[in-house]
Amino acid sequence: MMHDRWTRRALLMLAALALTLSGCTTYVTSQVTAFSAWDGGSDATRTFAFKRSPEQSQSIEQSTYEQFVANGLAMHAFRLVAEPQARYLVGLAYGSRTDTVTVAQPVFYNPWPGPYWGPWNPWGAWGPYQPAYVNQTYPVYSHALGIRISDRASGKEVYNVTARTSGDDPSLVRVMPFLVQSALGNFPLANGTVTEVKIPVGKSGGAPNETGVPPAQAPAGAGQASAAPAGSAPAK
Repeated sequence: MMHDRWTRRALLMLAALALTLSGCTTYVTSQVTAFSAWDGGSDATRTFAFKRSPEQSQSIEQSTYEQFVANGLAMHAFRLVAEPQARYLVGLAYGSRTDTVTVAQPVFYNPWPGPYWGPWNPWGAWGPYQPAYVNQTYPVYSHALGIRISDRASGKEVYNVTARTSGDDPSLVRVMPFLVQSALGNFPLANGTVTEVKIPVGKSGGAPNETGVPPAQAPAGAGQASAAPAGSAPAK
């Protein structure tokens, strides 16, 4: 029946929209905020060690994210060393949260199916009738990464950058390479910078040239610091 045909078409439209929301994003867009007292320095002075909170000290997840960040810092001549030899200490804060968004979706319905008009409907497939609307609710996942660089000798904070993104991916670990690249790609940003960074998604679904990494290995002789990075996880 024509009625069933219109119903099927409406359902296909909703399914196509849901597919678009769930898997067709070609860019990951992040908002990046930076505060900086960075004085430059030479490549020889860009040595660092990670500073962990007690909760982070035995975390495999933390080690994985540290490796992402270490790779990002290496692009700017930073070298990971044992803490006593480090010029800088780098602390990480990260987190996720879930929100919902409600969107009104049109549902078209022709009250005069086939026997009345057949293929000669003068108003086309949808008829002259305005669509009804049905509210559809979708989850939205927000992820954030904060990177704090401080001078080890003085304890002074010299750089603090946060990257945030929202989308349909609930996995922080899949989004983390994009957050790291957004936060560190243009290091160092000027003090008080707020900018938007768009990174294309690779064919495999990840950041370009991004692959899984083994747990980060601490340099020989490096101890685990017990002091927490300033501030709480930025997504909370």
